[in-house]
Amino acid sequence: MSDLIHDLVNDRIQTLHREAAEERLALRVSRVERARREVKKANDRLRKALSRQV
Repeated sequence: MSDLIHDLVNDRIQTLHREAAEERLALRVSRVERARREVKKANDRLRKALSRQV
């Protein structure tokens, strides 16, 4: 019985590690998406400012 419990605990630990890794990846993806949006806004502002100077 203790082997079964040990296996269940190990499986749960592995699942928690996997879920944590997935959450870290999702957070990185959302940060990249936010950075891309900010870059696009900055490019749009720059383009608008340059078109006013011409």
